[in-house]
Amino acid sequence: MNQKAASGKPSLSSRLLRHVMLPLALTWALGAAIAVLIGDAFTEQAFDRALLDDAYVVSSHVEQAESGLALSLSDEELDAVLFDQSETVYFAVLGDDGALIAGQSGLEAAEPPVTGATYAFSTLQYGGQRLRAVMLKQRDAPGFGVVIAQTTLFRSQLLQKLLIYSVTPQLALLALVAWGMRRVVRRDLAPLAALQQTLDQRDAGDLTPMPTAVAGEANSSEVERVGVAINALLGRVSAGVRAQREFAGNVAHELRTPLAGIRALAEYGLAHADPSVQREQLQAFIDSQARTSRLVDQLLALALADEARASLTLVPVALDAIARGVLLQFLPRADHAGVDLGAHGLDQPATVLANAALVEGMLTNLIDNALRHGRNADGAASVVTVALTRQAGATLLTVVDNGPGLATAERQSLLQRWAQGSNGERLGEGAGLGLAIVARYAELLDARFELLAAATGPGLEARLSFNRTTAR
Repeated sequence: MNQKAASGKPSLSSRLLRHVMLPLALTWALGAAIAVLIGDAFTEQAFDRALLDDAYVVSSHVEQAESGLALSLSDEELDAVLFDQSETVYFAVLGDDGALIAGQSGLEAAEPPVTGATYAFSTLQYGGQRLRAVMLKQRDAPGFGVVIAQTTLFRSQLLQKLLIYSVTPQLALLALVAWGMRRVVRRDLAPLAALQQTLDQRDAGDLTPMPTAVAGEANSSEVERVGVAINALLGRVSAGVRAQREFAGNVAHELRTPLAGIRALAEYGLAHADPSVQREQLQAFIDSQARTSRLVDQLLALALADEARASLTLVPVALDAIARGVLLQFLPRADHAGVDLGAHGLDQPATVLANAALVEGMLTNLIDNALRHGRNADGAASVVTVALTRQAGATLLTVVDNGPGLATAERQSLLQRWAQGSNGERLGEGAGLGLAIVARYAELLDARFELLAAATGPGLEARLSFNRTTAR
């Protein structure tokens, strides 16, 4: 995790260290600068106070003599007063007119203001040296001024020592913090590195869930959530791959026979010059193509149902309007087949939480199944009824026929894919997917699908129960 990625971007650990250490280093630099400035101010204040004390001592020994003002200190006494083992000290006693009374000439320090303090500090150049000076002004007659100045070498050395002794330990502490932070960041990012290594070592076909918990203190809820999200993604991808494989297998298996039959019909028709034979083969060709198209539609419906689980959203749907629309689509076919296709309860509004396309697909398959296999075999009129009723808080959508019906065991088996009832096998129609599609759609809509014996007489009742009803 501490190496740059192949794209040249810095690693997460380096970015975290930079985001933490850069503000910390800037804060340290600002604090060190403030500490040095404060130390310099206090150091200068201490040295300036010593200069002012010397000026007061010298001022106290300026006396009035016969020839005017004079300094009463001897050279030995003056050396003792102005002694400094590190710096060179200069002094001057000046009259009100600027005339030199005692000391070195040329010491021109800034004078204090006329009102206010009697002394003033300043920096001056004297003999090629930088001096720190104080001017003490005696305004009582006879007035005079005392200038005490000294070199600033020791001040600079003291400030340098202060800077070294204050900054060096802080630098060492900052380096120690950076080292500790680097270790901590690496340790905390170790689960991510392990997760990356696990993903890198996986084969493209391995979609099994990964372990989300990492032993040790380095584990965190964020890393576990990333692992859970990856496992959820792997689950969705795995479901999609399974659906694609199953769809491809179903298509390859189920379309091979009808396509071969269509080709055989075409070849047989071309081999005969008799127009009646060719017409018969063309009609068989059309019927076979229609069955193949219906099979493809059902296979696609199953594939879409498998993919819709994660993205399906349930919204209020008007069952009565959908049922009426589907019923109108099948009326011409029912009339052509001689089946009485009727309705019951569709004039009453009924709204449930579902998906309109899936509800329409279920009802289409149920009516198609009833028209194919629900015809009365006793010579009586075939009747198929689509009914919408309410029972115990649920909305029931049923398709009832008066055909031969099914045994209890056979009803349950028909809900599986590729399962055909005895009537379907006898007629040679369908692929056994219609009811499986209805069962799959019902599962997605959180509805219940049942195949029951008709309440009156022979026949079969296909019932859809919607528990998620809404007021309308």
